[in-house]
Amino acid sequence: MPTKQATKSKYQARNDEKVFTEAERAAVAATARERKADPADGLNDLRASLAKMPADDRAMGERIHELVSAAVPELAPKTYYGMPAYAQPGKDGKVIAFYKAKSKFRVRYSTIGFQPDAMLDDGEMWPTEFAIIELTPTVEARISSLIRKAAG
Repeated sequence: MPTKQATKSKYQARNDEKVFTEAERAAVAATARERKADPADGLNDLRASLAKMPADDRAMGERIHELVSAAVPELAPKTYYGMPAYAQPGKDGKVIAFYKAKSKFRVRYSTIGFQPDAMLDDGEMWPTEFAIIELTPTVEARISSLIRKAAG
């Protein structure tokens, strides 16, 4: 009589294949921490997020933070999946904008992104993320304008 080989359950197989990357697992862990965090710690969390970035990403993130803070001071700084972000206090603390450093996903540009609660609606279709290669005066003015529009 042939011997029966043990088969792995679909869950064991999934764990063996490492469905999520280390970066994805870190993002999930960061989100769990963010949901438990005290909103009063948001600025400290944002600064800690920036401090972990490579120098060029950190410099861009710090400048974007200055631009956002000047454009709409009411926005609450925090983190979103470990990224610097800004929330509308009157909207249950929902994030409306975030900065995604190029080093986070090893791509050639950083982005400023907007969540569904951002008021960027423009007709039938509009962008929700903008690639940033360099912060020129024109780019900085555009970021400030987008943040003001997003905040409503």
